Amino acid sequence: MCLFHELVRAFALAAVQKEAVVTNKAPAALGPYSQAIKSGNLVFCSGVLGLVPETGNFVSEDVEGQTEQIMKNMGEILKAAGASYESVVKTTIMLADLADFKAVNKIYGKYFPGTAPARSTYQVAALPLNARIEIECIATLE
Repeated sequence: MCLFHELVRAFALAAVQKEAVVTNKAPAALGPYSQAIKSGNLVFCSGVLGLVPETGNFVSEDVEGQTEQIMKNMGEILKAAGASYESVVKTTIMLADLADFKAVNKIYGKYFPGTAPARSTYQVAALPLNARIEIECIATLE
């Protein structure tokens, strides 16, 4: 079944079949939303920031440090959902400054050494807690 049909199926089932994914190995959600939702055979990971789970503070002020921490945090959320980086099919990256695109790619690429997922990247006016970067993803369950 193609990804489009899987998404349509997941959205159709979401009203009756969705499960929150929660792990203390990644930062808690900053508002009334889940770290991720499992629906059907898909995982929808909310936007992740470069916060250290134990402190709730940014790992660093620079985009490289925040990107690396985001990828670690996202990996823990995916693991808690029963997924992995290999099963990620789509990511969305939001940057405070698009000039950071190249630096982010260098770190991001280490987590997808094989076939990289589809991706969109946007420069945004602001991010929560004045973050430099936020990443969300969709993954399939293996």
